[in-house]
Amino acid sequence: MTKADIINSLFENVGLPKKESEEIIETILDAMKKTFADGESIKISGFGTFNIRKKRSRRGRNPKTGEDIEITPRTVVTFRPSNQLKAVVE
Repeated sequence: MTKADIINSLFENVGLPKKESEEIIETILDAMKKTFADGESIKISGFGTFNIRKKRSRRGRNPKTGEDIEITPRTVVTFRPSNQLKAVVE
């Protein structure tokens, strides 16, 4: 599912104009991006939790050449689904 699919679903199921549906989705995504940039987690009841995780630098290997390399530290977003979401998926 793409962002356009979510906008169309909002348009069809709620009846909002497409332009307004797009603005709502963009506002939600921008708020999520800002929250992640601030290093905070997002919990959506009945759906799951998005967490920020800092990874340390580590040794790695280039699979093509076999050469040892240093993987730089980075920050990643992880998702943990709620039990309700797990039940729907299973």
